[in-house]
Amino acid sequence: MENTVVGVYDSYAQAQNAMNELLASGFSRDEVQLSPESETEATTTKTGGSAIGNFFRSLFGMDEHREEHDVYSEAVRRGSCVLTVDADSDEERDRAADIMNRYDPVDIDERAAHWRTQGWAGYDENAPRYTQSEIDTERQRYATDRATTAAEPVQQQTRQAREGETRIPVVEEELRVGKRAVQRGGVRVYTRVEEKPVHETVELRQEHVNVERHPVDQPASEADLAAFKEGSVELRETAEEPVVSKTARVVEEVVVGKEVTQETQDVNDTVRKTDVEVEQLGASNVGRAADMATDDTDFRRHWQNAYGPTGGRYEDYDAAYRYGSNMAGTERFRNYRWEDVEPDIRSDWERQHPESAWDKVKDAVRYGAERRHH
Repeated sequence: MENTVVGVYDSYAQAQNAMNELLASGFSRDEVQLSPESETEATTTKTGGSAIGNFFRSLFGMDEHREEHDVYSEAVRRGSCVLTVDADSDEERDRAADIMNRYDPVDIDERAAHWRTQGWAGYDENAPRYTQSEIDTERQRYATDRATTAAEPVQQQTRQAREGETRIPVVEEELRVGKRAVQRGGVRVYTRVEEKPVHETVELRQEHVNVERHPVDQPASEADLAAFKEGSVELRETAEEPVVSKTARVVEEVVVGKEVTQETQDVNDTVRKTDVEVEQLGASNVGRAADMATDDTDFRRHWQNAYGPTGGRYEDYDAAYRYGSNMAGTERFRNYRWEDVEPDIRSDWERQHPESAWDKVKDAVRYGAERRHH
């Protein structure tokens, strides 16, 4: 009995790499089949549907596995590649499945269910192969449908502000780590029954009755006279013929199961929070403050000179520049010397931005403050 392992790949390169590893691990070229057989054939639309169908008819037959025949044939028609391995033992089957799973096979059952939602009713040998544009559109639609199904509904809230009132929401993110089961694709194992001729030799015995007549001329004896009456003698022929019987024995068991392992994974991420700072502005400073809030040319120029060579992004320092500018505009720090107010500014910064080290941004804060006073 032979096991066939089947995997479907959206990328010909993935299927080719899986096949190469199978061959390198000891499987023969006769045991491994790839459809389409070349990348050129995988990307052309001229390959006949009958050629695809014949490949899977030879693999599955037409009656017993008609549904599998249709699904895999349709996968190839829609631009996927199908890799099959004939395994002679459980060990070979498991080894083939392990290798093929390393190259990201698709979940063919899930993919077929998606086709049916789009109106697919079965494989048509006369239907042309998908063009590359149709393949891209199909897979984008499939990815979108999966994302839509998995997405959690988002609830929106609206607020009605009173006349003359502006509401500034303070938003803070929370990190919640959960888990969900996802399909990672896989391979399917088929079992086929093979017939092979068996030759045995047996000796058969046969009997044949021979009747011979011989002329005799002699006086009749008493025994001859005693037999001088009506009667009959019967001899029967016998012959042996072969008797064939078959008995079925269980010589091996195939156990298909899943092994469950647990692992602990650390999740590292960032959460954001908006801070609202209130600054009292004098009438003469309103226009200037607005200009400074929208124009960050000087800030970017200073960042390029001070921080640019060390890498990073300007956006990592933008808040520090604006914080220094805002603090310098308050009454508390209107007339100050940096050396005198730095401890207070540092304490306030670290309270509001615990994720940002003071030594990293203090030059940006100072430049923002000094620019405000110039």
